Amino acid sequence: MSEKRYVLNPSPFIVPTTDGKLIEEHVGGASTGTSAYSLAHMVAPPHWSEPHQTPSFDEFTIVVRGRKRFEIDGEVVELQAGQALLIKAGARVRYSNPFDEECEYWSICVPAFSPDTVNREAE
Repeated sequence: MSEKRYVLNPSPFIVPTTDGKLIEEHVGGASTGTSAYSLAHMVAPPHWSEPHQTPSFDEFTIVVRGRKRFEIDGEVVELQAGQALLIKAGARVRYSNPFDEECEYWSICVPAFSPDTVNREAE
C-alpha cells in the first residue's frame, strides 16, 4: 500500500490564549505536523493587540470581516474585509485591532508558524 498523499484534519487545533483572541490552526506544526507552511483562522476582539515581533517566516493575511492594523518597520497599514497583505520574514511587526468591532481573518505562514521563530518582544 502506498503512502497517503493527503492529511485530513477533522478539527483545528485551538491555540490557548489569554487575550480573548481565537486562533484555530487548520494546518501547521500543532495541528497536522506540517512545518513547511501553516494556515490559521483567527478572530481578534475589539481593542486587542500583541507585542512587536520579528518573525522568521513570511505571513500572508486575508481579512474576512472587520479591520486590522499592522505596524511594519515603523509604517502603519490597515486592512479591511477583502484585502490581503504579505509581510516578509525579518520585518518588525505589531498586530492590533484598535477598532470597536471584531476582526476575522486567515493567516498563512511560510514556513509554518512556530513560537520558536515568531521572536516576540517582551511588553
